[in-house]
Amino acid sequence: MNAPVRFTDPALPRHDWTREEIEALFDLPFTELVFQAASVHRRWFDPTELQLSQLLSVKTGGCAENCGYCSQSAFFKTGLKAEKLMGLDEVLTAAKAAQDGGAQRFCMGAAWRDLKDRDLPRVAEMITGVKALGLETCVTLGMLKAEQAVALKDAGLDYYNHNLDTSPEYYDKVVTTRTYDDRLDTLQHVRDAGISTCCGGIVGMGESRADRASFLHQLATLPAHPDSLPVNALVPIAGTPLGDQVKRDGEIDPIEFVRTVAIARLVCPKSMVRLSAGRDDMSRETQALCFLAGANSIFIGGKLLTTPLPGQDEDSLLLKDLGMVPMGMGVSQVST
Repeated sequence: MNAPVRFTDPALPRHDWTREEIEALFDLPFTELVFQAASVHRRWFDPTELQLSQLLSVKTGGCAENCGYCSQSAFFKTGLKAEKLMGLDEVLTAAKAAQDGGAQRFCMGAAWRDLKDRDLPRVAEMITGVKALGLETCVTLGMLKAEQAVALKDAGLDYYNHNLDTSPEYYDKVVTTRTYDDRLDTLQHVRDAGISTCCGGIVGMGESRADRASFLHQLATLPAHPDSLPVNALVPIAGTPLGDQVKRDGEIDPIEFVRTVAIARLVCPKSMVRLSAGRDDMSRETQALCFLAGANSIFIGGKLLTTPLPGQDEDSLLLKDLGMVPMGMGVSQVST
């Protein structure tokens, strides 16, 4: 029998979660789980608000990692052509367009295994330029050294994205070119530099529910909970091992996906929980359930690196129909 969940005040952050407690949350009746998550969410956030972010691939393809879900890996034949790092003016033009389209945070991703010192000055210029527009800044550049994290902070970086992807137990089914500890080390460098962390993962890669519980346990017991926690649903891409596997075996059930979002909210109550990859394939109803369960951030702009997102008109209509607004424009219901 699973251990009972120990709640004193369920809205207060904890770092002593056990896997058994998180597995017990997965076993709750769906409506009870979502109710608990929604209640915790309202303690820290206005439930009518969503943070809107946009992600630009500033260096696409040719990555030296073998992440089994990724179209940008040099290991797989997906038809994606490798490109060079974008120029500063092109990035700033895209950032201004994102801002005009309603984005509040601008994220820049490069298909690198790790950040090379030779590329650091150009990336720093991008961060400084985007920050000057008045946008929050986020980058995902692979593994970092401690001194590189400090340099990114000095350039004005607000968030660094480095996902754990999945559980430690399932990790070698996803990627073998870097270790789980490599990821944890980069996150520590980011925290030590005073940069906010953006860290989550991908579900629907063939992992078990126990793996999803273990993945969430990893996030819940980090030295500091992720400031931003993206929950991605795998977008199966032909030519990638996991994409081909999921196309054969089937994608994650939407109810199970909502459960995962709800538990992310419960175990990391103050994190921004973001619906990320896979949202283009989700029904409006599934997205609405995710927002009810505590998701309060989405990517907009029609594209997430190399995978599709809903268009701006579609997102605007969904928010209108749900009575939701961009973050900072709602009527606060946050408890003190």
